[in-house]
Amino acid sequence: MTIPFIKYRKLWIVVAVVTAGICVAFVAMWGLKPSIDFTGGTLLELSFSKNRPTNVEMQKVLDDLSLKNVTLQQAGENGFIMRMAFLSEDEHQLVLKKMRERFQKDENIVREEGFETIGAAVSQQLRKRALWAIILVNLGIIIYIGYAFRKVSQPIASWKYGALAIVALAHDLLVVLGVFAVLGHYLGIEVDIGFVVALLTVLGFSVHDTIVVYDRTRENLFNRGHKQSFSEIVNDGLNQTLMRSINTTLTVLLTLSALYFFGGASIRNFALALLVGVASGAYSSLFIASPLLVMVEEWQRKKV
Repeated sequence: MTIPFIKYRKLWIVVAVVTAGICVAFVAMWGLKPSIDFTGGTLLELSFSKNRPTNVEMQKVLDDLSLKNVTLQQAGENGFIMRMAFLSEDEHQLVLKKMRERFQKDENIVREEGFETIGAAVSQQLRKRALWAIILVNLGIIIYIGYAFRKVSQPIASWKYGALAIVALAHDLLVVLGVFAVLGHYLGIEVDIGFVVALLTVLGFSVHDTIVVYDRTRENLFNRGHKQSFSEIVNDGLNQTLMRSINTTLTVLLTLSALYFFGGASIRNFALALLVGVASGAYSSLFIASPLLVMVEEWQRKKV
């Protein structure tokens, strides 16, 4: 049975535009909550062998040390991650001393699991590099798709396949950013370098899925370009790749779900960003990238 995807192309695009608009609004209102990777500062991770203190008890010790604007996050079953302004080595050792004096009793051992300091200059450089990485990846995608589809210049120019793929990718990135803006506002979830890596991974997965659909459209154009309309060819390409896209996406989502639930606190946000992005990428490949091809082709015909 052939599913009439293209018949409802305006509906798919409206849903995508509304979703992207909502995500842009979330980012504009709340922004993303940056980690010390982008702001500079210190990260200290402690574990407690028996009884982990409450957030209030931890905050009391930090307040006594006059450490302000400290972010506390429980890690695993017995740990705490503290993010704060830059600490000198003397201040670092003082924090450890006070924590052990307060909580290391009744065989409850306080261990330092990690200590990391990032200066403001380094964090600014990381922000610039992250932005340039995303920009260059998108340019590379347009160039690659334009070259790969160079023999298919009718009825859509080859570079437009790349440009429309980028539109679909922008949707996926906005969805991930919007979700993390909400999570950062309500749950204090921060974005770090791992989040940028997740965004780049989402770009790769989404464009891979889109190219598979586009490639089938290209084959259909070669084989029966004069026998069917462009919209029918694109719709057939979507139907021919539908099960492959669904099976691939479900397999990846199952793997990412395992990482999210069992992979530990250090990679949980990374896995979550991938979960959101991969699910969004599956939608954009089927319901944004290809319908946009048909809409551009229709616009070109009307213009002529």
